[in-house]
Amino acid sequence: MFARSAAVVAAVVGLGITGAGVAAAQPSTPVTITLSPEQVGKICQQRIPRIEQRVTKLTERINGGAEVRGSVAWLKARAEKERAAGRETTAQVLEERAEKRAGRVDQLNQAKQRAADFKTKYCGGK
Repeated sequence: MFARSAAVVAAVVGLGITGAGVAAAQPSTPVTITLSPEQVGKICQQRIPRIEQRVTKLTERINGGAEVRGSVAWLKARAEKERAAGRETTAQVLEERAEKRAGRVDQLNQAKQRAADFKTKYCGGK
């Protein structure tokens, strides 16, 4: 019993020391990253269009109707089916998932805005 307690204490102390070391290693001032013109060109020509396409696709899917698999409406419809079948716990989980998924739209809009800002600033607004 004592050996187990000692092992747990040693593990906790080890994690505490490791966590403190990681926190201390992070810089206190922002780091500036410089991109080469080739890197900027690649981002403007390849990455930004893919990001915009992916965000649009995900937003449409989340906001889709009950027939669109993975949409908020689809999850809510599944929750209602589960509730009608007497599976309240599953219905609750599905409703919580629908709420969480609806909250992702704001994050997607922010990502789209950051991509548009980068495009305007560095890609000439193409």
